[in-house]
Amino acid sequence: MSIHHCLGICLLLSSTVAMAQEPVAAAPSPIATPVMTQPLPEFPGKEVLLLSVEFPPGAVDPVHRHDAEAFVYVLEGNIIMGVAGGREVTLGPGDTFHERPEDLHTVGRNASSQKPARFLAFLIKDAGKPAVIPAD
Repeated sequence: MSIHHCLGICLLLSSTVAMAQEPVAAAPSPIATPVMTQPLPEFPGKEVLLLSVEFPPGAVDPVHRHDAEAFVYVLEGNIIMGVAGGREVTLGPGDTFHERPEDLHTVGRNASSQKPARFLAFLIKDAGKPAVIPAD
């Protein structure tokens, strides 16, 4: 075997290893935009937060909780949602989803890798507390 043949094999192997080690693009994250926050004087320390949430194609939510009563209304596309101990559901326009304060939101993703999805999230939560709390 010639030195040129060995060098060619080494270059091929090193480029193959380098390609295998290139990072895989992470799934896009959802984009939440606050629409309204309203204190609830009848319930001291509580507020309502209304969010518009867009899931780009292929977007995935990390596991989290809201520590709130959370209500979702799908406007466009299809979203797959689920909480610990519950079953995954696929929601389309006009469908709703509810999370309790103690729920761990384990599944939240756009069902499509081609089309965006959008929903409104209505949260009743402690005033000043973040809307999304990372899982422990």
